[in-house]
Amino acid sequence: MGCFRVLLCIIFPPLAVIDKGCGSIIIVFILTCLGWIPGVIAALIINNNPKN
Repeated sequence: MGCFRVLLCIIFPPLAVIDKGCGSIIIVFILTCLGWIPGVIAALIINNNPKN
């Protein structure tokens, strides 16, 4: 994961997971609406997943 992706996770988490599928985008969007920190954490975890 590059520096640009990490910055994107911090600034706007749903955009950082746009290539991971619709489910990931919806989960991160809901968590971002509930609170910015949970959205950032979820986006970082999804992007660091080595399986995808």
